[in-house]
Amino acid sequence: MSDKSSINPLSVAPMMERTDRHFRYFMRQITRRTLLYTEMITTAAIVHGDRERLLGFSPEEKPLSLQLGGDEPQKLAECAIIAEDMGYDEVNLNVGCPSSRVQSGNFGACLMAQPELVARCVEAMGKVVSIPVTVKHRIGIDESDRYEDLNRFVKIVSEGGCSRFTVHARKAWLQGLNPKENRTIPPLRYGDVYLLKQDFPHLFIEINGGIVNLEQVQEQLQWVDGVMIGRAAYDNPYLFAPVDGLIYGESQPPPTRHQVIERMLPYIEYQVAKGLKLNSIARHFLQIFTSQPGTKAWKRHISTYGHLLGASAQIIAEALDKVPFT
Repeated sequence: MSDKSSINPLSVAPMMERTDRHFRYFMRQITRRTLLYTEMITTAAIVHGDRERLLGFSPEEKPLSLQLGGDEPQKLAECAIIAEDMGYDEVNLNVGCPSSRVQSGNFGACLMAQPELVARCVEAMGKVVSIPVTVKHRIGIDESDRYEDLNRFVKIVSEGGCSRFTVHARKAWLQGLNPKENRTIPPLRYGDVYLLKQDFPHLFIEINGGIVNLEQVQEQLQWVDGVMIGRAAYDNPYLFAPVDGLIYGESQPPPTRHQVIERMLPYIEYQVAKGLKLNSIARHFLQIFTSQPGTKAWKRHISTYGHLLGASAQIIAEALDKVPFT
């Protein structure tokens, strides 16, 4: 395994039913540098399923991390090899999802109770690939949410070869709360993540949870190495427009909202010609004009015509004409 660690200070969280290849291609029209993630994909799906459908991506989506769900070191290693061969820049292990379906497979957040197993999983993957192997996890689960528990988890897993940890600054309740409630009800404890960085200065510590604007990103980067934004990236994607300049120091001005959509039109035509329904792509960028004049007309036109048989990029172009330049 390479000792190279991801150094990207900003990322968009893996989100089920959201961060598919079409959303990622769309986000690349807004920010070229932010690290993007796939949805969580189980090892069983990759080993036995349609890999191109599950894992295929456009080169424009990079830098790109594949998030895996699983708890068997050898299967995870097999999937890590597949990921590297396909061109992914990183493999990430999900140790944060609290859903009952995920728990039934003994992966996700419940693995925080088994740091030695997580370390073996990381080690198995790291032995067979040169791309970084990273872990996304919670600050704790159920009653095991003392800082000492978190510190022990990170210590053991880092000894397995992980040097980048993305920490959702809320604990997870494995029973009693659904995944949505687990993203909002347990209180945020940013201080625990800051303390991790103090105790493990050699590790890359990224914080996640409740961060919705770039002012908060810049504040968090005073304490940790990276920031991951989740739902806010989907609900208000244009908030990422300044980041290539603000975070990465690029001099190129950010694209306008209109330019972002205009750049999507050839991609939409290509995908629709392959048989994809327009709404499968359009649903991801309905929020591009959030809080802007014309956003209602934009959404209404796409909602009215986007689902019709034969709907193409022309529908998006027509909707765009309804939005005034700002």
